[in-house]
Amino acid sequence: MAVEHQVQFDRTIEADEKIEPRDWMPDGYRSTLIRQIAQHAHSEVIGMQPEANWITRAPTLLRKAILIAKVQDEAGHGLYLYSATETLGISRDELQEMLHSGRQKYSSIFNYPTLSWADIGAIGWLVDGAAIVNQIMLQGTSYGPYSRAMVRICKEESFHARQGYAILMALAKGTDEQKAMLQDAIDRWWWPSLMMFGPHDSDSTHTEQSMEWKIKRISNDDLRQMYVDQTVPQAHYLGCSVPDPDLHFDEESGHWNFGAIDWDEFWTVVKGNGPMNRERINHKTKVWDDGAWVREAAVAYAEKQASRSTKIA
Repeated sequence: MAVEHQVQFDRTIEADEKIEPRDWMPDGYRSTLIRQIAQHAHSEVIGMQPEANWITRAPTLLRKAILIAKVQDEAGHGLYLYSATETLGISRDELQEMLHSGRQKYSSIFNYPTLSWADIGAIGWLVDGAAIVNQIMLQGTSYGPYSRAMVRICKEESFHARQGYAILMALAKGTDEQKAMLQDAIDRWWWPSLMMFGPHDSDSTHTEQSMEWKIKRISNDDLRQMYVDQTVPQAHYLGCSVPDPDLHFDEESGHWNFGAIDWDEFWTVVKGNGPMNRERINHKTKVWDDGAWVREAAVAYAEKQASRSTKIA
């Protein structure tokens, strides 16, 4: 029977069809999805922190309202993705415990501080822009609930990227001080944004198998190149430079060639020693603990309603 299940699974993947929660799947496929979707969900939730920090300091009421909407979107994305992860047989409480204890990770990019208003624009343009490049690919992932969640998330992320670029366009047309703020933000966020796609394919533990299962459709390095090719011209349109002395356009390949990424910095942040790692997790854990009474009340209410329905029936 196990062989028959494996054959059917392989046929479904080969036919580019979706695996659904009630379908049989290999343990490795399930565990890979739990790790990847949970990391994605954690990143959306932790990613609210560096931007929420600027809600009260946004320069206008309109900017404040837009930023509130964006942060609210990120919470919704986390909800979609936690729900998708739960279809794989793991509870949300378990996922939170693994995040808080360090057994599951979130994107390294969210461990950097937001030092100026330009950073909010850089996050929208560079960080969310990198997320979109990755997430468009994930709309075609082989696991149904993850694929469908990504369709809606990508639509909302496109708003986030436009919001960020609009902030930077305003700064690019501003005073010398504002232009300097803009360039400083790009200088600090450029390389961490390139790191968002993960290590080189040759150093990635999961890429090869994830590609075979069609969980991933494009490799880390190919996604990173796509991102650089689309983003460099946007930087030039802003009148800004990219902090990479080795960056140049290769006429033969049609790609922007870029310099070496500091992978020591990447692994330092991933392992919990980045600028804001401890602050991010401490804040997340405190909010989770402080909100325990809300979850308990919701469960009690649901049980009470269920009991009433049973009595009426």
